[in-house]
Amino acid sequence: MNDHPSIAAVDLGSNSFHLVVAREVNGTLQILHKEKQRVYLADGLDDKFRLSQAAIGRALVVLKQFAKTLHDFPASNVKVAATYTFRRAKNINAFLAQASNVFPFHIDVIAGQEEARLIYQGVAHYIHNEENRLVIDIGGGSTELIIGKHFKHKLLSSRNMGCVSFTKQFFSDGKITAKRFNKAQIKAEQELEAIFSTYVNENWQSVIGTSGTIKSILAIINTANTQQPKITFDNLLTLKGQCISAKHIDNLTIAGLTPERQQSICGGLAILIAIFTEFAIKELTYSDFSLREGLLHEMQQKLADKDIRSNTINNLSERYTADKTHAARVADTAIWLYKQLKNVWYLDNNDDVALLTWAAKLHEIGLSINSSGINKHSAYIVANSQLPGFTQQEQLILSSLIRFYRKKIKLTELPEFLTISQKHVLKLIVILRLAILFNQKRQVSLKPDMEISASNLGLFIKFSNGYLQEHTLLQADLEQEQLYLKKAGIEFECI
Repeated sequence: MNDHPSIAAVDLGSNSFHLVVAREVNGTLQILHKEKQRVYLADGLDDKFRLSQAAIGRALVVLKQFAKTLHDFPASNVKVAATYTFRRAKNINAFLAQASNVFPFHIDVIAGQEEARLIYQGVAHYIHNEENRLVIDIGGGSTELIIGKHFKHKLLSSRNMGCVSFTKQFFSDGKITAKRFNKAQIKAEQELEAIFSTYVNENWQSVIGTSGTIKSILAIINTANTQQPKITFDNLLTLKGQCISAKHIDNLTIAGLTPERQQSICGGLAILIAIFTEFAIKELTYSDFSLREGLLHEMQQKLADKDIRSNTINNLSERYTADKTHAARVADTAIWLYKQLKNVWYLDNNDDVALLTWAAKLHEIGLSINSSGINKHSAYIVANSQLPGFTQQEQLILSSLIRFYRKKIKLTELPEFLTISQKHVLKLIVILRLAILFNQKRQVSLKPDMEISASNLGLFIKFSNGYLQEHTLLQADLEQEQLYLKKAGIEFECI
């Protein structure tokens, strides 16, 4: 790890924003400080999935507060994960632009599967047993369900149902009836149908619940009974009856239910009842550890040079039996080219070298489908596989590098990225293309004797005398490459 004594995880949820600061003591993490602020972000998501400026404003106030807490933290010691509402928001770029003015740390918008994986890691590092377990996390906009054993997850799923979104959908005017509750439960059960068979076949022995909704339900139960660590199906049905009897959200003055949670409890309760019903769950144990702790442990490993993303890439390479020797040569050449060009091309992203290395390792995995259109097949696999440790943007960049490593670079098909320019990614694509070109014969050989110079959007390579005349195939390929790059807006010349 670096010299800074602490690390921090920030969870930008649909209902609340959380900040946790920790330090490593003898290999374990010790929590030093926590902050939690209600933001009700999902409330600000309209029917067209656009965040209202009012919701953005609430988020910016909290981010500004978090920035003060983290003012002396290096960027490498802070991990920020944005979840469901940010995934769905069509105007996410507008939010990120405003956030960058008050919050200096990079915000990763993570996919639902990645959120589920991190939640499981958070639980797994604090609850140890020998059993298969089902972990349930009901957030403001999504619900994650994970089955795993020890530190290894087996199944990950993120369903589009949350306590805020369901309350907004089924109890929007505040009225609570049995009919509305049942409609919400049926909708949640429909969301679970797609994963039902694969999940029940895993035969879990215990069920663990995280999140504010489940914590609130447990708090209500424990005010009515002797203190117990578990939630049963009867407990949920009793609470449902209490909610229906209140007839309106404003009348929910149930002991143990906080005013903040009062506004979203009905949606969350309906989802939890549906999960218990669909999976025939008898009881659930609450865990106070979740996504934030998962982020902290991931960062602890990364700072110790144990980046889970490298393991993910190696596993994918193994699965599709990629040519490791060739991939290593391409990666070496790409890194060499990057070092020659990074200053002139203003390439200063910390993950550039890693992305080029990973793209080199995976660029041929599409051979498992067909050698024709290999780049498209490889990119499809990367874009649609579960990649533990990767954010949505990182996965998109990686698949884009691979998609355009050969043939035409179709700028209209190059996606917009949240926090990195298309031009930056295009330059990485050029470096990868040339690295692959220089290793096309798949032979152990030294890189060509050449000098490289560049301008902002130009590239010039001068080979040693007579080199291209001796390597006519490379010369022909470079001439074709000039045409491809010119259409992509990059001047390329070689002699």
